[in-house]
Amino acid sequence: MFTVEINGRKIEARNGETILDVLNRAGAKVPTLCHLKGLFPSGACRICSVEVEGFNTLIPSCAYPVQDGMIIKTNTPRVVKARKTIIELLLANHVQDCLYCVRNGDCELQELAAVYGVRERRYPAGPEKRPVDVSSPSIVHDQNKCILCGKCVRTCEEIVGVAAIDFVHRGSKTVIAPAFEFNLNVSSCIGCGQCVLVCPTGALRERSSLKEVTDALQNPEKFVVVQHAPAVSVTLAEEFGLKAGSDADRLLVNALRRLGFDRVFDTAFSADLTIMEEASELVERLQNGGSIPMMTSCSPGWVKFVEQFYPEFIPNLSTCKSPQQMMGAVIKNIFAREQGISPDKIFSVSVMPCTAKKFEAERPEFSHNGYADIDAVLTTRELIRLIRMYGIEFDSLKPDEPDLPFGKRSTAGKLFGGTGGVMEAALRTAYFLITGKEPQKIVFEEVRGLKGIREARVKIADIELGVAVANGIQNAKALLEQIKAGRDDLHFIEVMTCPGGCVGGGGQPFDTCPASIRTRLQALYQIDRNEAVRASHQNPLIQELYDRYLERPLSHRSHELLHTKYTERDVLI
Repeated sequence: MFTVEINGRKIEARNGETILDVLNRAGAKVPTLCHLKGLFPSGACRICSVEVEGFNTLIPSCAYPVQDGMIIKTNTPRVVKARKTIIELLLANHVQDCLYCVRNGDCELQELAAVYGVRERRYPAGPEKRPVDVSSPSIVHDQNKCILCGKCVRTCEEIVGVAAIDFVHRGSKTVIAPAFEFNLNVSSCIGCGQCVLVCPTGALRERSSLKEVTDALQNPEKFVVVQHAPAVSVTLAEEFGLKAGSDADRLLVNALRRLGFDRVFDTAFSADLTIMEEASELVERLQNGGSIPMMTSCSPGWVKFVEQFYPEFIPNLSTCKSPQQMMGAVIKNIFAREQGISPDKIFSVSVMPCTAKKFEAERPEFSHNGYADIDAVLTTRELIRLIRMYGIEFDSLKPDEPDLPFGKRSTAGKLFGGTGGVMEAALRTAYFLITGKEPQKIVFEEVRGLKGIREARVKIADIELGVAVANGIQNAKALLEQIKAGRDDLHFIEVMTCPGGCVGGGGQPFDTCPASIRTRLQALYQIDRNEAVRASHQNPLIQELYDRYLERPLSHRSHELLHTKYTERDVLI
């Protein structure tokens, strides 16, 4: 430890820290646009520069190591002028459409312009406007709003592990794009949306379905049904002034009814349905032979990743549809017939914490008798905009119950919202399917938490299951490479594309950070502790669905509605 001086205050620092680390700890906030905590600093934007006594130039605080005796000043006239100039130069190359931008009021560049008093364009406008890439079902890419901070590039490569985009060209012609400036739809992009979460402007955003949904809500000819994913209700509290980590599930149901949805269902119900099929599939593979290890298929970004980069593992993917698609199939087929409604009159909406779900809903595999399982997907962010658009005061709503028969869930289904949740839910039901008894230990602590890879050995009767949970694609890649190299002690692997699972999905609020992810994950665990029905096979309405329509897990009827297949994808770039 040693001492440095920051704006006249003595602060202790340690070897290996950057100036920015010490400033943050000391409460001396400086702006950043390119910095990603935990990654090696790039120093690209220079807006975090500070003045250090003895140095002739300003120093980028994110990239310079702190040294004993440094005298650091963060807001001298020279520093403020430099930051203001950087902002003005960025705005010179930025389209002036803030009033129409999805990030208006929630844009880091806009906020900095206000803080540093930028009120006029001092530099001439930059290059001509570039076309907006709307080719992807999940993500819209607008290079005109890009400030070349590089956060999306680094996130895609270093955190997600796909590297679908990079810096293209050089100097003043530099842009961020897939190779050869091809569109996202023919790139290796898996649609996870983690790039959207880190983009400080509106250069990357989800492809919005708000118009389609509002049009359907206003169409008297349409019967509009909505489902909401487990991670959504533990996120909304942060946006509407409730205590962070609160479960706003019943308030959300009320809000969706006020928006005009004819039925409000809970995707955690179809998560229970997924577990019934997936756990049965695992048991069948173990007992009768099949591709082992079996890998979960709930996360569409992960599925597309396997199809593109590891097609030899496609047989290992579970054939189960995701909970979103299972619910869609059940609504368009069983619910429609039960209610006497033609499937073409039903407009089925899902609210998801995920941008890749938009891609999943458009897959041709996910239709039955000519009807798509899901008609539109809204992210959590889009739902928040819709609630505000309709003037609903969320924090003043009264709790309301979802509609039956697809509104009752177990807590196992709710655990799907976090990394390790699918594994834990599957183990609870697989134990019952193999032994006919409930597990004595209902909580599998070994698969909980945010560690990159978690492994456990689970004894079920005379079977010792080797299970693993991969938190993010990078960790899944490590497991796949181990298996390719000959590892054979794993039987079941859960993979979530986004760090933390769906609670950290690319469709969540822009301020999602590790602390938010932990809070949301703990909220899911709290729900699991507090409720009585904690296993998917215990859900009485799931049992009724099988008795009346599906016969049993893995029956011909359930395969027809609830299972699918995946195929190798060519990646052009």
